[in-house]
Amino acid sequence: MEFRYLGNSGLKVSEISYGNWVTHGSQVEADQATACVRAALEAGITTFDTADVYANGKAETILGDALAGERRESLEIFTKVFFPTGPKGPNDTGLSRKHISESINASLKRLRTDYVDLYQAHRYDHETPLEETMQAFADVVRAGKALYIGVSEWTPEQLRAGHALAQDLGVQLVSNQPKYNALYRIIEAEVVPTSRELGISQVVFSPIDQGILTGKYKPGQPAPEGSRATDTAGGGANFIKGSLKDEVLTRVQQLAPLAEAEGLTMAQLAVAWVLQNDNIASAITGGSRPEQVHDNAAAAGKKLSAETLKGIDEALGDVVDSDGSKVGEASPTSRLT
Repeated sequence: MEFRYLGNSGLKVSEISYGNWVTHGSQVEADQATACVRAALEAGITTFDTADVYANGKAETILGDALAGERRESLEIFTKVFFPTGPKGPNDTGLSRKHISESINASLKRLRTDYVDLYQAHRYDHETPLEETMQAFADVVRAGKALYIGVSEWTPEQLRAGHALAQDLGVQLVSNQPKYNALYRIIEAEVVPTSRELGISQVVFSPIDQGILTGKYKPGQPAPEGSRATDTAGGGANFIKGSLKDEVLTRVQQLAPLAEAEGLTMAQLAVAWVLQNDNIASAITGGSRPEQVHDNAAAAGKKLSAETLKGIDEALGDVVDSDGSKVGEASPTSRLT
């Protein structure tokens, strides 16, 4: 496993991390989820990402249970706050001082730890003054409940404003968590340049676009049994259905010979592509089976040739994403991840 610094800080994270959005507490049973966490540890992954909203707290509980007994100092545990949790009352959502203060305590209890390494604003809260939000995050850090703060899917302007307030308050805003993969490159235009300037890293989700870039979804064929596209009970199918277009799936199949030439699986090619961007501190991978976790982790440290990178661009070309934008174009769409 390779490690990278998280933003302009001294914290190192595994360049491939393990996240349990959709899977833990919904798509897979606790025993299987624990087996996946154990597989991540075996592969050298030390960075784990979750959120209070995932399965309404169950995902944090499962992760906390799975990591119990591990040396805490050898792990980097990330979680997030914003979306509705609990009974979903008027103050059970957003980035108010009240919600942040109560949410961090609940997350720590579920995760069975005294602190998280990174506490992230899961979205920008347009209904709470940013000053209140950043002050609340600063208080969480000063109380020793989090070491660093981050955000998710914030715009360049929001990043600038949040970073300035964090500096004034003497805390470190070190990361942003957006979606990023070879089919979805929105952050390259403005978010990445702004982040580089501010000393903020990206911790990206969906590097294999929820399995689409593995090539397992074939154009004109039904989705494989047990795949996310068939997960109607846990909600996984809702997140992926918009991207299952024959045009996209056909283009993705053209990546197979490129992966073979690099000695990689298609999933590893997709993860390695993300990590070619030096503003990416870590690519969050999932996996509902231990073998998937090991397969993703094997992409660590892989350097793709210029010919392969060019071939990926040519294969995907002007693919249209599920929100109607072409690869590389900005989009206002916000996804719950």
